[in-house]
Amino acid sequence: MRSALRYFFLATVVVALAAFGSGPAIATTILKPGVDTVSAISPSTGQEVGVATPVTIRFATPVANRERAEQSVEIRATAALPGRFFWSSDRELTWTPTSFLPARAPITVQAGNARTEFSTNAGVVGDADMSAHTFTVSIGGAVARQMPASMGKPGWETPTGTFPVLEKFRSVVFDSRTIGIPLSSPEGYVINGEYAERLTWGGVFVHSAPWSVDSQGYANVSHGCINLAPDDAAWYYGTVGVGDPVTVHW
Repeated sequence: MRSALRYFFLATVVVALAAFGSGPAIATTILKPGVDTVSAISPSTGQEVGVATPVTIRFATPVANRERAEQSVEIRATAALPGRFFWSSDRELTWTPTSFLPARAPITVQAGNARTEFSTNAGVVGDADMSAHTFTVSIGGAVARQMPASMGKPGWETPTGTFPVLEKFRSVVFDSRTIGIPLSSPEGYVINGEYAERLTWGGVFVHSAPWSVDSQGYANVSHGCINLAPDDAAWYYGTVGVGDPVTVHW
């Protein structure tokens, strides 16, 4: 009872102060005790993203009670969406959907004091089959293009799993030193690449690889990337969005 009266008293004081031109930010904190302030949510309002896009929530200060912060997050389409939480730091929480988000749908995120609404695209889904040496792209559940491909060779296998596209580059420099191969090694390289989509922060991309066209569709010869012919890579670059999934398997 004393606690309730205390908050009532403080709220009354803050509202009174606000009437004289001070205290709106304080009022938010006191009227919602225990809520961690959110400084940003990604994707932001108005963005269109792929159906495997994670949601990142950044808090203004370090979060002491992570369970409470997670419970303050609700992500919905027509209903609440299932997902998993991961903390990359004491101020940054990432939610990953357990299955693909619905295509062509508005997605609403409510996290503590903040709210955003973004939308998903038609659902551009890539399938990299390392046994068949193919890369198949479906849009809205229908196959749009199947392409010969080459993935990671023995010792440099492409990781299996489902990965959202993290970034897109019209041109990029591939340097073997970024994946632990010195330039002095027989496996070392510095290559100017084109039409590239990053799948992992460890250096796995889908990209144009004119140097491996003869192996595409027949053998895996890359250092872990998914190699496509230039025309196929250009088509995929123009079709795929950030957040669209790529599933790699044998």
